[in-house]
Amino acid sequence: MKPIFILLVILAISGLFYINSNKPSVTTNPNPQPIQASPTPTPQTTEEFTVIAKNLDTPWGIVFLPDKSILVTERFGRVSLIDSSGNLTPIATLTQVKEIGEGGLLGITLDPDFSSNYFVYLYYTYQANGDNTLNRVVKMIYKDQKLSDEQTIVDKIPGASNHNGGRLKFGPDKLLYITTGDASEPSLAQDKNSLAGKILRVNAEGKVEVYSYGHRNPQGIAWDSSGKLWETEHGRSGALSGLDEINLIQQGKNYGWSIIQGDETKPGMEKPVKNSGSTTWAPAGAAFVGNSFFFGGLRGQTLYEAIIQDNQVTDLKEHFKNQFGRVRDIVIGPDGMLYITTSNKDGRGSPASDDDKIIKINLVRKFS
Repeated sequence: MKPIFILLVILAISGLFYINSNKPSVTTNPNPQPIQASPTPTPQTTEEFTVIAKNLDTPWGIVFLPDKSILVTERFGRVSLIDSSGNLTPIATLTQVKEIGEGGLLGITLDPDFSSNYFVYLYYTYQANGDNTLNRVVKMIYKDQKLSDEQTIVDKIPGASNHNGGRLKFGPDKLLYITTGDASEPSLAQDKNSLAGKILRVNAEGKVEVYSYGHRNPQGIAWDSSGKLWETEHGRSGALSGLDEINLIQQGKNYGWSIIQGDETKPGMEKPVKNSGSTTWAPAGAAFVGNSFFFGGLRGQTLYEAIIQDNQVTDLKEHFKNQFGRVRDIVIGPDGMLYITTSNKDGRGSPASDDDKIIKINLVRKFS
């Protein structure tokens, strides 16, 4: 076993990882009633895309239920259900969520055995010890349009107004993967004793492991057809900006932040498969369709498509540039369509009167 895993297990035993018996407050809707997410009965539809929900407030993560309805997280703390007709039903508000800058209620995913155990996993920012900002991953039961029985899975992930990571997904190994940001403290990404600036994995025993480190603010993860993990990551900020990354993630590797960036190299550190150079993508959620690695662009306001061949990006295509605004999450629906969320109400966009939206992309029409 590698020393980093031994160290993380010791930290877990000492209290970094625990199940919380003091369940945080969750306000549920005892008699859920649908609210029409679209103010007009006619959805925006073209051969290429359909707007299936409108008037959301910074939708961060979406996940499909077995009946093909959608659970969506809104950053201020609400979880809602969207049915096939576009009706939005608020089902719960997590009252401990702290919406601050980029933080709040972020990622969501279903347990691989959801059909039998009804487990939903959520990532959110909260306040502890005065003004201390932290993040946690929790598990809840979703049944009869209600969320209940909150249990903490990973706690005390460093947080801040920026760089909270927040993506949750189960991998092909049926283990939970979690992206965390550096909490605006770049040195934490290289600190093996910190959960910040990492891709974490919860192993079969329920313990947290550092899967990879040296990350600035990863928000997208997806596995290709051969089971390899790919990641999107925000590069430097400020006047320079740019150097956003597409990384091929390998267990135990160091991805360099904040020591190297862009095309820089250093022994023992991995450089990105591709970086954005002086352009800023601000990449977010990601999904694979064949050898196409789709990811959302926030500042780029684009749906990006990276063509992957032999573990390299051979082409980068731009779709719907400046058409929807800031693009956050991307998932593949049970119908084979691509579903994206906009993030124009996150404080950095220019929202239209009916933002934010969930949009279905017809892959055959758009990309054939």
